[in-house]
Amino acid sequence: MKYVVVLGDGMADEPIAEIGGKTPLEYAKTPHMDRLSKLSEVGMVHTIPDGMNPGSDTANLSVMGYDPKKYYSGRSPLEALSIGVPMKDTDVAIRCNIVTISEEDVPFEEKTIIDHSASEISTEDCAVLLNEVMKELANETYQFYVGTSYRHCLIWNQGQVVELTPPHDVLGRVIGEYLPKDAALKEMMRRSYDILVNHPINIERKKQGLNPANCCWFWGAGTKPMLSSFEEKTGKKGMMVSAVDLLKGIAVGAGMGVALLEGANGGLHTNYEDKVNAAVKALCEDGFDFAYIHVEAPDEMGHQGSLERKIQAIEYLDEKVIGPTAEKLAAAGVDFRMLVLPDHPTPICVRTHTSDNVPYMLYDSTKEQKNTWNYNEAEAKVSGHFVAQGHKLIDKFLELE
Repeated sequence: MKYVVVLGDGMADEPIAEIGGKTPLEYAKTPHMDRLSKLSEVGMVHTIPDGMNPGSDTANLSVMGYDPKKYYSGRSPLEALSIGVPMKDTDVAIRCNIVTISEEDVPFEEKTIIDHSASEISTEDCAVLLNEVMKELANETYQFYVGTSYRHCLIWNQGQVVELTPPHDVLGRVIGEYLPKDAALKEMMRRSYDILVNHPINIERKKQGLNPANCCWFWGAGTKPMLSSFEEKTGKKGMMVSAVDLLKGIAVGAGMGVALLEGANGGLHTNYEDKVNAAVKALCEDGFDFAYIHVEAPDEMGHQGSLERKIQAIEYLDEKVIGPTAEKLAAAGVDFRMLVLPDHPTPICVRTHTSDNVPYMLYDSTKEQKNTWNYNEAEAKVSGHFVAQGHKLIDKFLELE
């Protein structure tokens, strides 16, 4: 038996009047999910432990079978693992987004955060900008590392795990009350704006109608993570397929393989085809038992507040990932189980994550099931299936219960 998780990050949502009181998942055209749901178990799962923030870090740890209350040590340390940062036990890793803040002539604290991803800036352009910041701000205490797109890393030597606000939680707000309380971090953010605001890349981006990447934003502080081996825990050899450093970092920490893909960028137009091919190759040719295909686009579109693009992201997930993965595995003649779910909701109405339960769909190619339900939040709620502790869903999926 082969096992594949298809994770549509932030795919769950709330009913929206503009589309007849449906959620984007209900409204989207998803013929492959509609077909598989009739042959699957559909239900709800609580991925975010009570009292914890609904981040993709805690949620994906949960989906992968790691109880966040036991294993979570911060988001940025997981990302640091994925890009090969040599963390010491005394280091604190901090996520460094390159964001867009308003450029009107007011004090830094009175500016507004406009875009947490700077119009999904490319890694190549963002690396140039971060290098300019590094020239002036990096030292023995603070070291910067280039990640993917707008997502980068700051290592604070002998640092402290300080409280920091995720930028996607405060979009459209004046930044003053959300800046770090730590004076050095706050000053680095202010200076990064002065360094980047008139950089030629940003001048050109504005000419093209794109948001400038004009400020570093620090968040997600944590210490070196200590995950147990996924293979030792489950008996399954696992492969991670994702464009996002967070997911690749979880995989590195768990001793899983990581697929390296060109053109996979975490955006709406990522390299879906190679993601599917990498997962199928891992399962059918390379001796892996488990593949985790993570697609970031629904979450990004939720943060953007774009209903049209979130629906498109879900339709792409169905058309370009779920359908082809199931078809290729069936054509290879392998028995497989597929688990489809979000990690958390990212509702259009709030443009950030919530802790609500999310729907899952569990398909088994060896079992004949005939149901009438479709895969969406409303029908999953009334299915009668509910997993109260998200980290235990993997045991159900891998038949370890």
